[in-house]
Amino acid sequence: MNDALSFAPHQADSAWATYLSQVDRVVPYLGRLARWADTLKRPKRVLIVDVPIELDNGTVAHFEGYRVQHNLSRGPGKGGVRYHPDVTLQEVMALSAWMSIKNAAVNLPYGGAKGGIRVNPKALSHKELEKLTRRYTSEIGLIIGPQQDIPAPDVNTNAQIMAWMMDTYSMNVGATATGVVTGKPIHLGGSLGRVKATGRGVFVTGREAAQRIGLSLEGARVAVQGLGNVGSAAAELFVQAGAKLVAAQDHTGSLINTRGLDVAALLAHVKERGGVADFPGGEPMADEAFWDVDCDILIPAALEGQITPERAQRLRARLVLEGANGPTLPVADDVLADRGILVVPDVICNAGGVTVSYFEWVQDFSSFFWTEDEINARLDKIMVGAFNRIWDTSEQHRISLRTATFAVACERILMAREDRGLYP
Repeated sequence: MNDALSFAPHQADSAWATYLSQVDRVVPYLGRLARWADTLKRPKRVLIVDVPIELDNGTVAHFEGYRVQHNLSRGPGKGGVRYHPDVTLQEVMALSAWMSIKNAAVNLPYGGAKGGIRVNPKALSHKELEKLTRRYTSEIGLIIGPQQDIPAPDVNTNAQIMAWMMDTYSMNVGATATGVVTGKPIHLGGSLGRVKATGRGVFVTGREAAQRIGLSLEGARVAVQGLGNVGSAAAELFVQAGAKLVAAQDHTGSLINTRGLDVAALLAHVKERGGVADFPGGEPMADEAFWDVDCDILIPAALEGQITPERAQRLRARLVLEGANGPTLPVADDVLADRGILVVPDVICNAGGVTVSYFEWVQDFSSFFWTEDEINARLDKIMVGAFNRIWDTSEQHRISLRTATFAVACERILMAREDRGLYP
């Protein structure tokens, strides 16, 4: 059968369909390795689990959980776990595949994996959230491990969730296994610099891209969608470099201030109030108007599928930095390219997080930990090197940065697949 995944037909507008379209675009640049391309279109392993917990009121609730290992040719699986009411198998499949590409693009010794539970975590108490996490970890414990598959935080998960996951796994195997997850609290084997690493990667790749198109960061106007760990860290770093944040949007609303929003005050407001709504330092605007803001740099750092073809026609930015996973639909990619708007794709732009997760994993194995300055220096070096390789590939083949990133990553994945061969 030639369908992408025979037991899970994909919807045309799904994240998985977006990923498959991206793979199809890169096949012409894979040479002899193209014969292995179908490897990229089929997850290696999909686990769907029931996650039952007893709620505080004594009733039993069931939640559906997933762990998908897309490709393990280059090493153990690596990818986050998200808790969200809209989590679906197709979404997790796509996210795991993008992790394969991302890890290979920055040349980390990992394959791609991802996990999730379809749940609204805000509706659960602290105790219920712990029960959910521990049961889910026990259910997927069959396929995770420090040398098998290493989860990490994602949407609505954090260091506390990772601590519960690590503890549950450790109890089940009878030994403390700090390397089973990354993004842990520092005192449990976490790494300095991890929280802001993804946002830092967005800034570093954005800085390199801006330099190549002649865009000075001094006075550059930045608009950010999503002010979680990624968007907030990126906003802070761009402002420190001389740019100004002129617009911000999250699930609570949208703000604009053409003179520049006070980032420190805005982030304090978001932490206290849960979102940008009612921040006194900016004017509220309609959510759809966010995509019409006159800016130099746009950073979508929320969820996938945000930049549609229609919105792409309206964008007034020179540079789009994908802090989120899959925020731009394939047809919208073409629109942006036709309009001369450069897109730094998610699979390199937001790879800072998994890069520092790799550092954490290495530190856990050695029980020797680096300073935050050392972490940031190593991160910057890897991100700049990866971006340079991708930029050169883009120039050589006259292709977009996204297709170039996939070309570099897919070549590495499929070379590993070819050299390892098929067993049995």
